[in-house]
Amino acid sequence: MRHQKAGRKLNRTASHRKAMFANMAASLITHEQIVTTLPKAKEIRPIVEKLVTLGKRGDLHARRQAISQIRDVAVVSKLFDAIATRYANRNGGYLRIMKAGYRQGDNAPLAVIEFVERDVDAKGAADKARVAAEAEAAEAA
Repeated sequence: MRHQKAGRKLNRTASHRKAMFANMAASLITHEQIVTTLPKAKEIRPIVEKLVTLGKRGDLHARRQAISQIRDVAVVSKLFDAIATRYANRNGGYLRIMKAGYRQGDNAPLAVIEFVERDVDAKGAADKARVAAEAEAAEAA
């Protein structure tokens, strides 16, 4: 019997699942919208919503709890500075999941998970900044 065993295993070990959710949460906070499979989107939603609630709390202990879960200080600073202030007057429901058809290769159901009232310019901005920094470094060398 599977009583009191919530959550999907997603064909991964516990450590792989934990690392995957940390990476997905960091990507979602950075880009404010990601495309993933529907079961993964449904699993990541409560994790990120709890992180936003930590961000709204805003104290040092909440920041350290978020860093221990996401493991990226820059992402946590964006969470606490930009995202938490955006949803200061909202009581939950920070994310939306929209079904996006099926993947070509394995017919897996896809979903777009994004922040409600998201910053449209955030998607891809981090990647563009990283590419520009790499180009500058290559140019200087």
